[in-house]
Amino acid sequence: MNHSDQILSHGRILRYEFHERLTHWIAAGSYIYLMLTGLAFYSPWCFWIAALLGGGQVSRMLHPWAGLIFTGAILKMFSMWSAQMYPTGADKAWWDSIGHYIRNEDDQMPAAGRYNAGQKLLFWGFIICGVLLLLSGAILWFPEYVPWNLRFLRYLAVLIHPSAALLTIGLFLIHIYMSVFAERGAFGSIIRGDVSLAFAKRYHPGWYEEITGQPASPKK
Repeated sequence: MNHSDQILSHGRILRYEFHERLTHWIAAGSYIYLMLTGLAFYSPWCFWIAALLGGGQVSRMLHPWAGLIFTGAILKMFSMWSAQMYPTGADKAWWDSIGHYIRNEDDQMPAAGRYNAGQKLLFWGFIICGVLLLLSGAILWFPEYVPWNLRFLRYLAVLIHPSAALLTIGLFLIHIYMSVFAERGAFGSIIRGDVSLAFAKRYHPGWYEEITGQPASPKK
């Protein structure tokens, strides 16, 4: 898509096309189901969650299928966004200024492109954990197909699967904070698809300049 096609009327910029938003919500819906049922299996204190979702047997049956849906969605996201997620020189400056980001002092932050360094970290965290969950989950789903001389893979899967899952829960909570509180308007963009020019200029000035061809801040 040309940059000119991303500038909409009424001072809006297209941030996510429909297929990007659809993929995101498929990943989100399947992940939330996986998280809830996974917590139910992880601790007896959380088994009541499985009861709310149809019972233990139903949750056990659907959990791996939801995992396949989640894997498909994150692979699609990888194909759509990975080229924009590699670290740049500006990302180190962003991490050095993370305190300003947490305090919402956006005028003190270095110019971020379409995705800032924190969003890139979340992306790669979910991709890597998604692969680990898929591989370990496949072993736990079909342990009878693991040869006896490779039985150590079963023990690894028992350790890796919950560890990767707990890490994604932490990433998920950070993602919620960033999209709802740190960048006000970001959550709406994954629903409507667009953001205001003011949003782009404030939170992603590098992307704003790339799209509009105008400086995000006046020259001094």
